[in-house]
Amino acid sequence: MTGRVVAVHRSSSHHFSKETEDAITLVEGLGVEGDAHAGRTVKHRSRVARDPSAPNLRQVHLLQSELFDELVARDHAVFPGDLGENITTRGIDLLALPAGSVLHLGATAQVEVTGLRNPCSQIDRFQPGLMAAVLARDAQGQLVRKAGVMAVVRRGGIVRPQDTIVVHLPAMPHKVLEPV
Repeated sequence: MTGRVVAVHRSSSHHFSKETEDAITLVEGLGVEGDAHAGRTVKHRSRVARDPSAPNLRQVHLLQSELFDELVARDHAVFPGDLGENITTRGIDLLALPAGSVLHLGATAQVEVTGLRNPCSQIDRFQPGLMAAVLARDAQGQLVRKAGVMAVVRRGGIVRPQDTIVVHLPAMPHKVLEPV
């Protein structure tokens, strides 16, 4: 299973959206160099308030660009970086990956998928009605969170737009992604 990097983003402050960059550097065990969410322990404000010593399972946020296609078609002007992701992808159904999947990004970087991003109220503050647009229900009535996946950096490296992404699935049995 392969895809590609569409865009890369980071922000040194806790803003909702992230600036598009020519390249980002992933640092093993920490996240995106220069990003406010990088670190071994939690950096997201809501997580820090609960337990500042908890491990950071949200070092890197990946979002498939196919979601932007869907949102634009539903009259939401939302584009790469707007939803706070670090890496915008194309060609891989990130939401269908099992926990523990390893994504090889470019020449050397590797991230391990830890879980789903749980959309929060900031999404509606960014654009009214967007929260409902990034949530759905499957055929069984279960909630589907479409706001991307979270990962930890297993091997550092530089990631750029147009880099290839190669997916390696974990050993069976696969564990379904849950919010982290």
